[in-house]
Amino acid sequence: MATQLETTLHISDLILQASPVVQLVMLILLLASMLSWYLIAKLCMSYKKAQAEDEHFQKIFWSGAELNTLYNNAQLNSKRRGLEDIFYRGLGEFLKLKKRHASTEQTIEGTERILRVGLSRDQSQLENGLGTLASIGSVAPYVGLFGTVWGIMNAFIGLSDVDQVTLATVAPGIAEALIATAIGLFAAIPAVLAFNHYTAKSEALYSDRALFAEEMIALLQRQSVGNTQDND
Repeated sequence: MATQLETTLHISDLILQASPVVQLVMLILLLASMLSWYLIAKLCMSYKKAQAEDEHFQKIFWSGAELNTLYNNAQLNSKRRGLEDIFYRGLGEFLKLKKRHASTEQTIEGTERILRVGLSRDQSQLENGLGTLASIGSVAPYVGLFGTVWGIMNAFIGLSDVDQVTLATVAPGIAEALIATAIGLFAAIPAVLAFNHYTAKSEALYSDRALFAEEMIALLQRQSVGNTQDND
C-alpha cells in the first residue's frame, strides 16, 4: 500500500491536477519568487558597485587632490553616482553661493542642505527594489495559505461523494493543497532574508556617505574661514 501511494503521489502530477484556483496561486507565487531572485541579484550588483565607487572616490579625495580638479572631473562624468555625485552637487552649490558673495554661514547652510538632498536621492535610487522584496516576503506566505485552504476545502468537498474514506483518497487532495504553502514559503524566505541583509547594508552605506558629507562641510568651512582671514 505504501509503495502504491509513493508511485502515485508525484509533485508534478499534483500540480497539474490541482484546481484552477490553486494553480493560479502557484503561478503567482512562482512569478513572485522569480521577481524576488531578480531583485536580489540586482541589489547585490548595485551595492557592490556603489561600495567600490565610493571607496575609489574617497581614496582620490583624501589623497590631497584639488577640489576644483575633482569637481571638473565629476562634471565630465555623466554617469557619476554615490559620493562623487554628492560631492559634485555639494561643491557646485558652495561655489555658486560664493559667487553670489553670500556670507560664510549662508554658504555652509546651503551646501549642507544640498548634500542632504543628494544623500537622500542617491539612497532612494540604491534602495530601489527593497520595498518589493518586503512585500513579497510578507504577502507570499498568506497567498500560499489561501491556496492551501482552498485546496483542502475542495478535497473535503470531494470526499462527500466517496463511500469509504481511506488514506489513498485523502492524501492527494491534502498534498496538492500543501504544495501552495511550500511554494509560498519558498518565495518568502529568500525575500525576507535579502530584505534584512540589504537594509543593513543600506544603513551602513548611508552612514559612511553622511560621515563623508560632514567631513566635506568641515573642510569647506575651514577653507572659507581661512579665505576670510586672508582677505582681512
